[in-house]
Amino acid sequence: MIRSLSTLSCVSLALSGFSCKNRHAQSNMTSNMDSDKEEFLREFGDDYGYPNAPKNIDEIRATEFKRLDHDGLVYLDHAGTTLYSETQMEAIFKGLTTSVFGNPHSQSDSSLATAEIIREARQQVLDFCNASARDYKCIFTSGATAALKLVGEAFPWSSQSTFMYTMENHNSVLGIREYALSKGATSFAIDIEEAAHDGGGCKSPVSSIKVLQRPTLRRNEATLLEEEPSGNAYNLFAFPSECNFSGSRFSLHLVNTVKDDTARVLEGSPYRKGRWMVLIDAAKGCATKPPDLSKYQADFVVISFYKIFGYPTGLGALVVRTEAAKLLKKSYFSGGTVAASIADIDFVKRREGIEEFFEDGTISFLSIASLHHGFKILNTLSMSAISRHTASLATYARKILSTLRHGNGGYVCTLYGRHESEVLYDELGPIISFNLKRPDGSWFGYREVEKLASLSGIQLRTGCFCNPGACAKYLGLSHLDLLSNIKAGHVCWDDHDIVNGKPTGAVRVSFGYMSTFEDAKKLVNFIVSSFASWPTQAECVYLSRARSICFPDEGLKRSTPKYFLRSVIVYPIKSCGGFRVDSWPLSSTGLLHDREWLLKSLSGEILTQKKVPEMCLISTFIDLNLGILFVESPRCKVKLQIRFETDFSTAGGDELDLYSQRYEVRGYDNEVSIWFSNAVGRPCTLLRCSGSKNSFCPERGKTKGMCRDVETKLNFVNGAQLLLISEESVSDLNKRLSLNVQEGLERPPIQVNPMRFRPNLVISGGAPYAEDEWRSLKIGNQNFVALGGCNRCQMINLNHQEGEVRRSREPLATLASYRRVKGTILFGILLRYDNSDEVGQDMDSWLQVGQEVHPKTD
Repeated sequence: MIRSLSTLSCVSLALSGFSCKNRHAQSNMTSNMDSDKEEFLREFGDDYGYPNAPKNIDEIRATEFKRLDHDGLVYLDHAGTTLYSETQMEAIFKGLTTSVFGNPHSQSDSSLATAEIIREARQQVLDFCNASARDYKCIFTSGATAALKLVGEAFPWSSQSTFMYTMENHNSVLGIREYALSKGATSFAIDIEEAAHDGGGCKSPVSSIKVLQRPTLRRNEATLLEEEPSGNAYNLFAFPSECNFSGSRFSLHLVNTVKDDTARVLEGSPYRKGRWMVLIDAAKGCATKPPDLSKYQADFVVISFYKIFGYPTGLGALVVRTEAAKLLKKSYFSGGTVAASIADIDFVKRREGIEEFFEDGTISFLSIASLHHGFKILNTLSMSAISRHTASLATYARKILSTLRHGNGGYVCTLYGRHESEVLYDELGPIISFNLKRPDGSWFGYREVEKLASLSGIQLRTGCFCNPGACAKYLGLSHLDLLSNIKAGHVCWDDHDIVNGKPTGAVRVSFGYMSTFEDAKKLVNFIVSSFASWPTQAECVYLSRARSICFPDEGLKRSTPKYFLRSVIVYPIKSCGGFRVDSWPLSSTGLLHDREWLLKSLSGEILTQKKVPEMCLISTFIDLNLGILFVESPRCKVKLQIRFETDFSTAGGDELDLYSQRYEVRGYDNEVSIWFSNAVGRPCTLLRCSGSKNSFCPERGKTKGMCRDVETKLNFVNGAQLLLISEESVSDLNKRLSLNVQEGLERPPIQVNPMRFRPNLVISGGAPYAEDEWRSLKIGNQNFVALGGCNRCQMINLNHQEGEVRRSREPLATLASYRRVKGTILFGILLRYDNSDEVGQDMDSWLQVGQEVHPKTD
């Protein structure tokens, strides 16, 4: 059933966007969705949608999460944070506006009432984990990371102690290692496998676990050689209830196994001795399946509330077994944690209550007061129903993605986290982690997936998700690979998604209690239409053949096309507005004074429209005769005038590193900085380029438009001296945007003009995208070298209308459907001014609107 569903849907959707007739497949998406949902419900109807709750899933989405439908978002990053509901927030705001919450460290009536609310919240947390208030205590922290840090700081480490943890642990758990090693303890990671069975008898979970120890870490090697751990040391084992990388849920039998039978599990290891305590990182797992502490008596359980019901952030909890809490050692004391202290002698009497002892300062009592409303929603639906609901969606999506193939038979998706053992792992949680392959077996970069998903309104996450052990384990990255990646410049959250032909991370989607079948289906449709390749695609995927695919040229004689220069635009300040001219001189950096200035924040960040869209509202103009740059902004009453030669600050020049190139820069007086700070709404300074030095020349020739031209002198440009746009290419794009409106794929109608792409040169004549094939060109008497296509980003989706800047998904989303090559979306071409035959500047070194353009394709 799933196989036939995936095959039919994938084929019809994969072909859409590749040719004109196949666009009609998208008009059938609604009917396909209905039939697919019927088939989905036949398999998962008993688990999906909360049929026994006061509201089913469709009613929940319609009433509690209207903002998703309003913005057209498919939110699939619930492992990062789930979403709060409208009813939840309304109840929280009502409580804040109708009640008086006093500081719980006071004794007023309002303070005592707050203290009672906190007590009730602690009990709710314990009830959530099915923990007895006699055996466990709830310590509120500023988050799950703070709870883990508390354990690391206060655990009774000694040189005889051991810190053992599974490879699938978050960085916040790995950080405990620093405390252990600093106290002389031993630390190592482990993989857990199912032991081989001898005979045919039934095996208990305890006897079926086998531990594979990774390299032993210790900072005092002499102690390691001289001493063997004794039976008096306290040891700590940490594992996640659900891996936030893969969604694998560890069996909680690990708790009892490690605590009660460590000698067998670590048989032959010198670290089997001592008293073992267990920590569960349940920050992710609690969102759908909290641990049952009545069955599995872990010593420490870490909780993050925004991952469970979205709000509040900045609040977590450490659920600690009472006996384990008494062993923790805490040095610091603060307001609320002491019963008495004397300022000028070494005397302090600490509070005896476990919660009071560990909660430094005034806890976040307003956030704690809001927990009740989050738990109320979960209790209304029930955690078991939430678990089944999210599992049905994840299982459905996994089945389709795991069977999806390219036209040549190669698999599209590589999924991570599947396990055969029912002893070591429970069923997978509502996380799907994967990477995508091209038909030739090479990888799509996860940043490409994330970029296209964003254009499709799908919010997901990519990278290693702060889980380096699971990332390396599932991606098959050795220590040598990891060190090589770091040496190549790869760090967390960067764009280096493929290094040496291997992914450095993955794509992760995760479902929450308010996720719907439609969310899962749109994810599948997106993967199919954007990454599954079929035989018909070979006819039109390459940009050299991607002319006006759906719109034949009408009456144009292609044998001898003529091209003319229609516009010349100069942008003096990087990311600010430009101005059109009829003629303009060329220089060794391209158009004279183009991108010669930039704005830098006080923290050193270079400001661009990507982060400060309001920069496009700043207009500029240069009077060459006067030698003045004129600047205006709707936020500033006075027009700014900057003289080229006399308005520099009295301070000397400085240097700036940008795009792996070093620039010599000059700054301006405080008056200029104040003007621009008001114009962009944040403190900044204006800098002017007075020279540049090449730092390196990247590898060239692999993909069109993917290199930065550092062989010639550049101002503050991203890729090359000049950008050229064709009017015919813009017209073709606008026809495609109009077709999207007709098919209901975009609203309201969007049409763009060449200025949306911030070109320096706009030409007319010839066929759309003919410029893709140009290798050089001549305009008037001036020669230019074509460097390939310009890789477009979200910046072209900023629309300047009536003094406001509005964001949309277009035109980048449409460009992505037919102008994407190897992870880049190309539109327009980059040029370098070839002035090797020119000496000095004269009228022959000027460009003029109306000049004929003569391209060469070889």
